[in-house]
Amino acid sequence: MANISDENVSKLIPTLGDDKIDMIAATSVLQIRASEIRQSQINWQSYLQSQMITQRDHDFIVNLDQRGQKDLPDKNPEGCADVFLNLLTHISKDHTIQYILVLIDDILSEDKSRVKIFRETRHSSGNIWQPFLNLLNRQDEFVQHMTARIIAKLACWHPQLMEKSDLHFYLSWLKDQLKMNNNDYIQSVARCLQMMLRIDEYRFAFLSVDGISTLLSILASRVNFQVQYQLVFCLWVLTFNPLLAEKMNKFNAIPILADILSDSVKEKVTRIVLAVFRNLIEKPEDQQVAKEHCIAMVQCKVLKQLSILEQKRSDDEDIMNDVEFLNERLQASVQDLSSFDQYATEVKSGRLEWSPVHKSAKFWRENAARLNERGQELLRTLVHLLEKSRDPVVLAVACYDVGEYVRHYPRGKHIIEQLGGKQRVMHLLSHDDPNVRYEALLAVQKLMVHNWEYLGKQLEKEQIDKQAGTVVGAKA
Repeated sequence: MANISDENVSKLIPTLGDDKIDMIAATSVLQIRASEIRQSQINWQSYLQSQMITQRDHDFIVNLDQRGQKDLPDKNPEGCADVFLNLLTHISKDHTIQYILVLIDDILSEDKSRVKIFRETRHSSGNIWQPFLNLLNRQDEFVQHMTARIIAKLACWHPQLMEKSDLHFYLSWLKDQLKMNNNDYIQSVARCLQMMLRIDEYRFAFLSVDGISTLLSILASRVNFQVQYQLVFCLWVLTFNPLLAEKMNKFNAIPILADILSDSVKEKVTRIVLAVFRNLIEKPEDQQVAKEHCIAMVQCKVLKQLSILEQKRSDDEDIMNDVEFLNERLQASVQDLSSFDQYATEVKSGRLEWSPVHKSAKFWRENAARLNERGQELLRTLVHLLEKSRDPVVLAVACYDVGEYVRHYPRGKHIIEQLGGKQRVMHLLSHDDPNVRYEALLAVQKLMVHNWEYLGKQLEKEQIDKQAGTVVGAKA
């Protein structure tokens, strides 16, 4: 799957959607409800008698719905669109709206080319999207989500793209639905995005509504494997665009996907995560970014997972091809890696641990000044971790690194103060974890003291006292 090199994803996966993407469509909440609604009998005559619909609209819908004239949309496309849009506009009863939407969806599903019936017909409102977008604001959840499904088909199955303001409204609505707690229709929302994000222009619109960070924040929480698969699929299609592939790890995509890969028990989830990783290396035009992605994957222990997958020998050819490709590229990146590259990648990943570079005096002597590169990017990240991280190991290591930077870079104390690092370290002096308190104390001493030789002796004495205290405690 990830071996395909065509840049145009709408050509690249033309047939992937309807059978493969929506593998469990028949059992989704939306589909179960739709099959129940299809069994309904609507009394169109009563709407005619109450003058809510015209004679023309009545005759058309009765012939289509109750007299089995299923080819009416093709024989009279303009009339078809007009009738359905009139019905949606003039009828207010939820159950009837549900039924009309199921009819529209069935018409489109039977033949994709029928989207032109709606897209190329001039309606009295002047905007084909408005009657549908209005329904997204209804209280009834089925109405909302069946409408969303229809909008996705109308937007994706016609060469003319959805207008910018309407597109923004629709994608914002989908994003908000993803964030909603306990949304029974989340698979339907994800399904709409799986369709929309295959079109390049829609991808950038999704980025502009903060969609990518939303996908990743949901993936970082616990969701069932089907939703997990669908949302990672969305990331996969996004990464066929070289610019988006380059941006992706700015949203912390690699650590989140590495965790999913590590926990995955479903082969299709494993396959799609590997496919994203491959795109993150293959698609960026900036080779430095591709290299950084490789290093980030190494840092997130992806090589270990690849080794496990290699031993399992899946029957899935895509998985084994991607495992081989990733193994080769990650191993090569490890060989090229300087100690500073390792350090920078670890800091950027936000997953600090007591890896050898932190405790190496040689590393700090040679590289402390390099923490000022790229507008002090690494220092800013360390200070951010001191403020935001909840992991005691990350906090302890970040304190230690701030202290070592100050010790080895003459203007370090001033720069750390400017970035708010000193205040963050001092705040950690009262942290619950004793190791965090200890490293914060050492960092504060390094920030305060000018005489390093004196400090060195003091630290040595503290270590001896600490060890002696441990021995006395053990004897007691």
